[in-house]
Formats: sequence, C-alpha cells, structure tokens
Amino acid sequence: MEITLLTRAGCSNCTRALATLRPICADFDVVLTVTDVDAAATDDPELRAEFGDRLPVVLLDGREHSYWDVDVDRLRADLTRNG
Repeated sequence: MEITLLTRAGCSNCTRALATLRPICADFDVVLTVTDVDAAATDDPELRAEFGDRLPVVLLDGREHSYWDVDVDRLRADLTRNG
C-alpha cells in the first residue's frame, strides 16, 4: 500500500496533513509520497486541474481517500483492513 499526499508550497493545511500522516504511515509501514501539484504540473497538468482546488488531498493506492483534512479514523481502519 502507498499513501500520496498532494500538496502545494506554502499551504499550512498541507503541512499539518503531512505531520498527521507521518506517524500513521510509520505505524503501518506504508510508503508516504508527497507531490506538489504545481511542481508536477509540467509533467501531469491533469493532477493540478483535478485536485488543485481542494488541497491537501490524501490518495490511498492512487485513489482519493480524503481532502482538506486527514480522516485519521477512516484511514487507520482502511490500512488495518487492507494490511
């Protein structure tokens, strides 16, 4: 399993989401990738177009899991179920 956090530079909610995700990923030994949608726009403009207006976005195995806030309880339940 892999968690991707879609972010934007200077986004304080994104910084909080990352701080929330790090210990969860460590608890479940899950890879955490952070992708800045603006920096990635040259290679993947659809990423920013789809998610750029509701950051941060948490993707679990490439599928949207939550946005604006990390749904900690649901994420832990999904990681337990799929782990």
